[in-house]
Amino acid sequence: MRNVSPNSGGLFDVDTKRELIQEIESKIAAPGFWDAAENSQGILKERTSLEKIVKLWDDLNRQLEDVRVMIELGAEAQDADTLAEVAQMNDHLQAGVEAAEFQRMLSGAHDRNSCFISINPGAGGTESQDWAEMLLRMYLRYCEKKGWKTTITEFQAGDEAGLKSVTFNVNGEYAYGYLKAEAGIHRLVRISPFDSNARRHTSFASMYAFPEIEEEDIDIRISDADLRVDTFRSGGAGGQHVNTTDSAVRITHIPTGIIVACQSERSQISNRATAMKVLRAKLYEREVEERKDKASEIAAEKKEIGWGSQIRSYVLHPYKMVKDLRTGVESGNPDAVLDGALEDFVVAYLMGVRRNVGDVE
Repeated sequence: MRNVSPNSGGLFDVDTKRELIQEIESKIAAPGFWDAAENSQGILKERTSLEKIVKLWDDLNRQLEDVRVMIELGAEAQDADTLAEVAQMNDHLQAGVEAAEFQRMLSGAHDRNSCFISINPGAGGTESQDWAEMLLRMYLRYCEKKGWKTTITEFQAGDEAGLKSVTFNVNGEYAYGYLKAEAGIHRLVRISPFDSNARRHTSFASMYAFPEIEEEDIDIRISDADLRVDTFRSGGAGGQHVNTTDSAVRITHIPTGIIVACQSERSQISNRATAMKVLRAKLYEREVEERKDKASEIAAEKKEIGWGSQIRSYVLHPYKMVKDLRTGVESGNPDAVLDGALEDFVVAYLMGVRRNVGDVE
């Protein structure tokens, strides 16, 4: 059993968090608090987050006290059944402590935010484009399992199959904190369904996560004079992902050359607003990358989408295995992984599990 001092800092600095909750309660009770809706919602959101942490701490301490009492009872009575129950309670407590420690890993400036995900194929034409669409499905399924809402904001269909690029929004608490662990190059080895000679092919695709940044979160100044806004009709094989009206919006940020698009809504105004959120997120990422000492907080290093830079290999032939090259975590069930079973990989990475491992052929 392990007790953690409430003054140990980070997630467990509970005394400070209780004081912050009291300060927030005072703000809420003050006249005029509800006049600024956006500001009040942000404060309420902060209170909810702090209350969850305090409740988690209180629950763990109650469990710890229960275990201590049961140990004393079992020792006095020399009761094997009671001691067995203590073992179960201690396992439950340990799991709770590990969950709290994992939650502490999600304490970055924007880890609680929703986010945008972009997926792009590497070289290889249809093979890589099909792989990129498989990754899209994998992450949509993962988000569904987590209870997060997803909206595809931009979709460019592949020439024959798959996709050339896609961006989607993930709306949910800690979406960015979790999904930033998946940023990087993903490698697929399989018998190609597009090769008449049924040869084995290796394909690459990239996934990057960008925290959703609100205007008040960071001083990103975007001048209308720096924007070129084009409207167009959605097209291609996007299916249910996109609409087919003339309301799609493409925004080019002239100083940086960053281009974003949104085609998920029927309203041009809504599409423009979403595209501006994507642009703000990407400008923020660019700003952080330029401050090299903080680059790793926002995005994985962007390398060529190819050999030597992958974070994970998905092998479907000649054997079946998924292996994370950063942590060594493996799965012999790639079908489940491609259906969104990513939690083991994500948790291992965020918990700081690192060891050198060989590549997967």
